[in-house]
Amino acid sequence: MQTLNNAEAGNIVLAMAERIIENRAYLSEIDGKIGDGDHGVNMAKGFNLAAERLKGKNASLSGSLDTLGTVLMTEIGGSMGPLYGVMFTEFAEKIDGVDAIDATAFSRMLHAGLEGIQSIGSAKVGDKTLLDTFVPALAAFDDANNAGRSFAEALDALVEAAEKGRDSTIDLVARIGRASRLGERSRGVLDAGATSCAIILKELSLRAREQLQ
Repeated sequence: MQTLNNAEAGNIVLAMAERIIENRAYLSEIDGKIGDGDHGVNMAKGFNLAAERLKGKNASLSGSLDTLGTVLMTEIGGSMGPLYGVMFTEFAEKIDGVDAIDATAFSRMLHAGLEGIQSIGSAKVGDKTLLDTFVPALAAFDDANNAGRSFAEALDALVEAAEKGRDSTIDLVARIGRASRLGERSRGVLDAGATSCAIILKELSLRAREQLQ
């Protein structure tokens, strides 16, 4: 059975931070079309702060996720800080004390993060938010896992579904947040949150896949 060593996987969070910082301008550009235009700036700020605190500490995956979540909840502006903050802290709590993370534990972690997001927001699939990425990605992971596919194959399915979910937001009308004021004019543009969520889930999955034992 394939597992991920919690104690040795903290570098996954540093990799996610690197990818978000790399996409700072792109995320803000997307957000600027129907939102405030600060999504990339805020996300990069938060991930960079967390990365600075984690560098050289060899923290576990759960510890690193907790640091990231706490920073996002308390030190960046915008609506996404609390949403991603609670997601990552729920991730961390669910795998805290789990030495070898198997596909079932990984699924529980993802579900906890999703439930955290849903507990503080009213969005649902189809509202042009990060849930349009997260929900189908998690469903694809669970479907693959339940079908008896390997942990690695389930992670591949997660990434593919996350990217399809992200792309689906182009054709959706925003129903939550600032973009919802635009009505039909919000159609035809990617949602910034769905896009950053796809980046996060892809990097998390690819790095986890590399470290499976």
